[in-house]
Amino acid sequence: MKDKSKSLVFTLLAVLFWSTVATAFKLTLQGMNSAQLLFYSSLTSLIVLFVFARLNSPKMLTQIFSKQQLKKNMLLGLINPFVYYLILFKAYSILPAQEAQPINLTWPLIISILSVIFLKQKLSIKTIIGLLISFSGVVVIATRGNILSFHFQNLYGVLLAVSSSFIWAGFWILNLLDKREESIKLFGAFLFGTIYTGIYIFFFDSFGPVEFKYVLGAVYIGLFEMGITFLLWLKALSLSENKAKTSTIAYLFPVISLFFIHFVLGENLFTSSIIGLVLIIGGILFQQLKESKKVI
Repeated sequence: MKDKSKSLVFTLLAVLFWSTVATAFKLTLQGMNSAQLLFYSSLTSLIVLFVFARLNSPKMLTQIFSKQQLKKNMLLGLINPFVYYLILFKAYSILPAQEAQPINLTWPLIISILSVIFLKQKLSIKTIIGLLISFSGVVVIATRGNILSFHFQNLYGVLLAVSSSFIWAGFWILNLLDKREESIKLFGAFLFGTIYTGIYIFFFDSFGPVEFKYVLGAVYIGLFEMGITFLLWLKALSLSENKAKTSTIAYLFPVISLFFIHFVLGENLFTSSIIGLVLIIGGILFQQLKESKKVI
C-alpha cells in the first residue's frame, strides 16, 4: 500500500474514532463524575503513550525526569490533560453533546488569536472573517437559534466549553514551542496530568465505587480520544502528501458524530446545533483555505 493510501486509511480511522467520543463522554458521565473519568481515561492513555514512546524514542524516554524536561512536563500536564479535560468533561455533563462538541471545536480559531499574541503572527482580514463566522456559530448554538433575544440556554456550560477551547489552544501553542519528539511530550504531559488528577481525587473526590461498564467507558475514551487516535492522526499527517487536505478531512468527525449522538444517545438534534456546526467548521475551513494558498 502506497503512503498516500496509508495516510487516507489512518485519517479515516482517526475520524471514525473521534466521531464516537462525544457519545462516549455522555454515556460514561452517567456513572462517574468528571474527575473520575479523567483519572481512569488518562491512566489508560498514559499506558498507551508509554508503549509508543518506548518503541519510538527509548533514549529520550530515560530523560523524562531530567531537570530540563521536568518543568516542561509538569506545566504541560497541568494544562492537558488535567485542567483541560476537567473543564471539558464538566461541560459535557451540563450541555447536550450536540452543543458541547461544536463549541469546543473552536480551538483552531483561538490558536489563530494566540499565535498573534505569542508567536507574533499577523492577523489578516480573512482570519478575522473566519473568526466572526465561527463565533457566530457558537452564538447560534448557545442561544438555540434565539439570536435576537440573546438568551443563553445554559451560559455556564457554554463558558466551560469555550474555556476548554482556550486551554487547548494554549497547550497547542506551548507544544509548538517545545521542540521535543511528540510522543515524549505527550507521555510526559499525561504522566504528570494523571498524577495531578490522582492527587485531586484523593483530597477532594473519590476513586469509586464505579460500575465496571463505566470504567470500560473511561478506558475507551483513554484509548480513542487521548491515546491511539492521536497517534493515528500523527501517522496520517507524516505520510500525507497534502497536509492541508488531510486536515480538512478531519472536520468530517463532528458531522458524523451527530449521527452517534442522535441514534445512540437519543438526543433530538436542534436545527440551531446543525447550523452552528456548519458555521463553526466553515469559519475554520475559511482560515485553512487562506493558509493553503499562502503555502502554494
